[in-house]
Formats: sequence, structure tokens, C-alpha cells
Amino acid sequence: NTNHMNGNNTCFSSRTIAWNLVASYYEELPFGRCGLMTAQQPWSGHYKVESPIWITAHTTQFTQPGWSYLQVDGHLEGGGSFVALTDGLGNLSIIIETMSHNHSKCIRPPLPNFSVVPQRATFYLRGSFYMVETLQVWHSRLDFESGNSSLFQQLHPVKVWKGRVSLDLNVDEVYTLTTLKTGWKCGYPEPPPPQPFPSSYKDDFNIRNPPFSEAPNFADQTGVFEYFVNASDPGDHVFTLRQVVVQRPITWVSDADQTISVIGNFQWVNMTVTCDIYIEKPGDGGVFIAGRVDNGGIYVRRTKGVFFWVFADGTYRVTRDLAGNEILMKGLAGVRANAWHTLTLNIQGSSASGLLNGYPLWENVTVARPGNGWAALGTRSFEFAQFDNFQVE
Repeated sequence: NTNHMNGNNTCFSSRTIAWNLVASYYEELPFGRCGLMTAQQPWSGHYKVESPIWITAHTTQFTQPGWSYLQVDGHLEGGGSFVALTDGLGNLSIIIETMSHNHSKCIRPPLPNFSVVPQRATFYLRGSFYMVETLQVWHSRLDFESGNSSLFQQLHPVKVWKGRVSLDLNVDEVYTLTTLKTGWKCGYPEPPPPQPFPSSYKDDFNIRNPPFSEAPNFADQTGVFEYFVNASDPGDHVFTLRQVVVQRPITWVSDADQTISVIGNFQWVNMTVTCDIYIEKPGDGGVFIAGRVDNGGIYVRRTKGVFFWVFADGTYRVTRDLAGNEILMKGLAGVRANAWHTLTLNIQGSSASGLLNGYPLWENVTVARPGNGWAALGTRSFEFAQFDNFQVE
């Protein structure tokens, strides 16, 4: 409402971005659940139809592309706003909101202070709308204290008397008054109950003709990890997961210089991560597997965790950060580019150890923090690299 009301310009200031339409990424990532609805557990099928769906419906179910805003002063005396739209053919929709300041915040720009109080508002219909006799009423009341909200409910129609209609408005409510009789709150199946990410998970990426490009449950934070057919491999690594972005993209935040994809349960503490790795970049190429990874998204550059790296020059490192600056252990591993190796990272309590091809490479490294986080895999730079037979316990 206020986008149009304050800017009085439907081309620019009244444009609203709903980001994202469906929040389908791990909740602990930045902007967790910032969507019209939430579906972040493909392993369980659980989803939530959140309040933004129904608040959006107050406008979208009672307007269509081509409708026009009427020029009204949309400020309510007791705080809140309203807008009015018409199709030019006699239909009218009025959307009213009395959301309090603390329940109206947007990430940008910050809202100036305002107050909203219970009030009685009277609307006067003029011109061609003077003859309207009845308006349909749809109502939402958001209860942020108890969570017992009433969303997108159809109330009894209201009578319009000589072009005048009055409503008693409380705080944190949304109303639609409309000549349309097409509103509908659809039903949807009860979703399966939520479940944590499986505590034992493996993926061999053996999908001959995948219907999509990315492996399930991995959440790429920088870089892009896709199914790959390694036709040159005569053995067990024909179908792999490959990091395919080889140039750092133009970015609007401080993305990492490394690529990383996270997976699992952010609450994990003790874990064993195993993965076959294949460095494709000779010289300074490198890959890692990791545990207790604590961040992503716009904060990925400062991500901490336990990172087990191997490099094409034959060395290895254990670091506490994705950037690779906080070194906990380093040495020779004998790994080379264009050959498959198996890495295993075991984290138990405050101690971590690593295996290369099933043999201990390093052990008893102290890892006091982070105390929990996802498993992950990635590369030293934006470079081709392959992963296979990923497993986490």
C-alpha cells in the first residue's frame, strides 16, 4: 500500500518485490524463511503456507493487470493506509492495512517511526461508485504475541449507504472491500511432519539422465556444482558432481574467493564426512571437504568451520576458515591433479582427524569452535573439480 501511497507512482514506487516466492534453502542461512511460503525440507516433504501468501492475496485476488490506482489520500487518521483500484468497468477494490511499525519493517529502506491506534474509518464512494450498494469483505488479523492469527477470512458483506461505508479497525489488520465476488481461500493437503536432515546420508551422483542439473540437498553458496558425465573415466567415476564456474562472478556482496556448497543439519556437532575428490587444475588447484560450517550467503566470505584441503602441489592444510588463513595443521599429502583420491574428515567433540585414501594423514587437531554447522565441499578457487561418493554420518 504505502509504496503507492507515498510515491503516487505506479511505475516505480509501487512496485513490490516478494523475495523469495518460496524459501527453499536451509533456514540458518541469511534470510531464512524470507519467502511467501517455506519448503525447506525436501527429504521430509514438509512445507508451510505462511502469512505473506494470504496478505498478498488481499491485493492480488481482487485486482488484475490493467487495473488502475485511484488518486486518493491513503493515510488513515489513526495510522495505517488504504489504496483503491478499479478496472474502469465499474469494479472497485479497497485494500486497508493498520500494521504497526514493528510489524512493518522491511530490510531496505528503514521505516521512519509512526504509530497506529484502533480507529473507526469512513470511506466515501463518489462518481460512478456512488451507486454501489454492497461490498464483499475479506479480513486478516495478525497476532504476533500468541501466533493465533486469522488470515484471509471472508466476512459478511457490508452495506454502502449513500456512498458511505464505515469500518472499525484494530491494529495489525488487513481488509479488502471489493465489488468482486471471486475471492477464494484455497485448501491444501496437510504436509508431512517436519524431520531433521538424515543423520546418515550418501550420494554417488549416478544419475544417467538427471531431470535437473544440481544434486539434491546441496546448497551452493559460491560456485555452481552440477551433475557431470565424466566420459573419459573408464572406472567408477563416470557420473560425478562437478564445480563448473571458472571465473569469479560480478557480485554485489563480499562473496568468497573459494567455491562452497553446504549440506546437512546446521545443529550437527560430531560428524564424519567422506568424499572422493578429483582436482582438475594443475599447479595451484585444490579442493576441500568440511564440517561445522557456520555461514553462507552474503556472509560466506567470513565462514568458519573445519576445512580439510588438498592441493595439486601435493600439500594439505587444515584450516578453521573458508579463506584458509587460520591454519591448524599443514604438511605433505602427495595428492596430484587428474587423479582420484578419497578424503575423510572426522570431528568428535573438540578434536578432528583426517584420512587420505583410508589412511591417517593428520589427527588430534583441536577445534574448539564453531561448535556446530553443516558439512560442505568446495574448491580453492573458481576452478573445475569433481566430487563423487559423498557420505556424511
